[in-house]
Amino acid sequence: MSNESPPSAFSGRHPVYRGVRKRRSSGKWVSEIREPGTPKRIWLGTFPTPEMAAVAYDVAALALKGKQAELNFPSSSSSLPVPVSTSPRDIQAAAAGAAAAAGAAVDAFAGRRDEVAAAVQPEIPADSCEFVDEDLIFDMPNVLVNMAQGMMISPPRFDDDLRISTF
Repeated sequence: MSNESPPSAFSGRHPVYRGVRKRRSSGKWVSEIREPGTPKRIWLGTFPTPEMAAVAYDVAALALKGKQAELNFPSSSSSLPVPVSTSPRDIQAAAAGAAAAAGAAVDAFAGRRDEVAAAVQPEIPADSCEFVDEDLIFDMPNVLVNMAQGMMISPPRFDDDLRISTF
């Protein structure tokens, strides 16, 4: 006979995303992560969608566990913000920023699920221009960081006759 208790009807844990659960009282999604080697948890926040909470978890997992972390969205790990330090406040700030960006991306590309369903969509003439959020597409905050990192690379060496030498 097993000592395990039967699963409750409402566990709150998301069936797919790690570090994400649903609050029974508010119906919102929360995210938290355990600090490795300690019983402490870092509260990452409350979010309207499970995807936003999952992105927040990914930022914290990368900061605390490095490349060995099991992520919800492993393909987007290179575009996630990196906290300034591993302090809980810095991790929370970076996680909140990533979750907000994920929420903005969902809003920009798909629209808010609840609001779109309830709202009447105005008819847009076919010849009108669509708004394209270039900051979202080109990930502008990280573009500046990548440009700065690119400037720190040493330039190629030139021979006397101005041909690029091989390394």
